[in-house]
Amino acid sequence: MQNEFDGIYLFLHKYAFIFFTQTGILHYTKESLVIMKIKPALQHVLQSYEKYYTVKTEGVTEPFAAEAEFRIHTEQYFLVRAAKLSDIDSNEFVYFADVPLLTSEKALELDQSAWNAGLARVKPYSGHRNSDVTLIILADKIEESVFQQIKKLKHYKSYYLSFWGWSNYRILAYEVSTGKSVSNRLGKDLKKLVCQNIL
Repeated sequence: MQNEFDGIYLFLHKYAFIFFTQTGILHYTKESLVIMKIKPALQHVLQSYEKYYTVKTEGVTEPFAAEAEFRIHTEQYFLVRAAKLSDIDSNEFVYFADVPLLTSEKALELDQSAWNAGLARVKPYSGHRNSDVTLIILADKIEESVFQQIKKLKHYKSYYLSFWGWSNYRILAYEVSTGKSVSNRLGKDLKKLVCQNIL
């Protein structure tokens, strides 16, 4: 079977894909092509975050492919600036993962890793409002059981009975091969952001 694919010729074999180009022959296994497909999807999602978040793809927490951070600091005053009433800090720490196959075990591993990594960055004090943790998983294939599992994942932590703020948790998993997505209750607003930027 031969098709023209982005200006190069593609031959499909039983165990591998072989591309013939003007500069040589490129050989890929099916697994490596899955990774090639996920990476562009991740780039589209990261670009949507770059406007308001600090995004990094190097030196990130393992096992994640990228991270994003949002911080906002506001101050409240009474009539004049010298009479400051309070400081208010609000933060969000976002972790991105891309995997060929999202199994139940892998979902739990990423879930715990993101929550623990996010909490490690929280610095509660009297002016701290919230520091939320978000996990976005892109996978070429998601096991059917994971769709129900993701809906039930939730974490919450308060600091000094919420007087020093709290941390909520959002999670979304997106199946690149089909466009299907699933999130927990707090992560529903992520669907529009992620899905629209991949399609």
